Amino acid sequence: MNNRVTKILNIRYPLIQAPLYFLTNAELVAAVSNAGGLGTLGPHAGQESLPGSRYVALDRMREEIRKVKKLTSKPFAATVLNGPDMGFWRPTAEMLVEEGVEVVLINELLEAEIFDFLKSHGIKILYRALTPTVANSKEAERLGADIIIATGFDEGGTVPTRVIGTFSIVPMIADSVKVPVIAAGGIGDIRGVRAALALGAEGVYAGSLFLTAVENPAAEKVKRLIVDSTAEDLLLFRTLPAYYRTLPTDLTPALAELDAQGTDRDAMFKAMNGYHSLWQAMRLGNFDQGIVSTGTGISVIKSIRPAAEIVSDLMQDFNE
Repeated sequence: MNNRVTKILNIRYPLIQAPLYFLTNAELVAAVSNAGGLGTLGPHAGQESLPGSRYVALDRMREEIRKVKKLTSKPFAATVLNGPDMGFWRPTAEMLVEEGVEVVLINELLEAEIFDFLKSHGIKILYRALTPTVANSKEAERLGADIIIATGFDEGGTVPTRVIGTFSIVPMIADSVKVPVIAAGGIGDIRGVRAALALGAEGVYAGSLFLTAVENPAAEKVKRLIVDSTAEDLLLFRTLPAYYRTLPTDLTPALAELDAQGTDRDAMFKAMNGYHSLWQAMRLGNFDQGIVSTGTGISVIKSIRPAAEIVSDLMQDFNE
């Protein structure tokens, strides 16, 4: 069963594995793509250490792309690297063209130059705003995005600044643009897929679920914690840029106390050890130095499975 997403991306199933930054690698991405979905390399994918500069990160991404190509002949995506100034897109885009990547994920950046550059090389563009709105979705469509990812507050990692759930944001965005919309946030099993499609999405984007894939480089204790937890175990706290949520770690009580005291977002961000917090806890398993951020869909994640099984389970309605 084909739809617009599978035709645009030349894949079997309308399922995109979220990039997950350093919690992806060539093995995970290739496994998802080989199973019929679209694997996506995140920044710092497959790395054993954080890079010293964006140029080191770029070189490492090039090598990881080449590893993926040795493991699959199917399409896969990679993410545009950007810094706080949003000015690093061109070296990344040029490298992705050189390496023959067929699909690129653009986060936040709405500049005609990068859209025009990628389109001129025949690359399909996935666009994902941190906080999706009708306005930025229409602008992404105008600039040439092939598919728009509508992320709800149910997601893990850096959540949207507006508290609008996935099943509210999806129909709002789907009704505002003509290109296909993918639902992201809180989708953990076939019921979530069916609900997303009923609300106007033409596919799904899953992150937390793939944290528990056998191929994922996340610490094994993180995978086990996700499997053994539900959404009721998650702590939501204020930080930069808006909120984060975490499963219980050694830092959780301190973060809860600071949040209850009304601590400002800058101080909360420092208390969670910034973005380094995710590397420490989720990649290295150091629960005393970080947080384990997931979406609210973890309640239905019951086991650690190969990525191919996850894809097959989510996409069972698409098997002819």
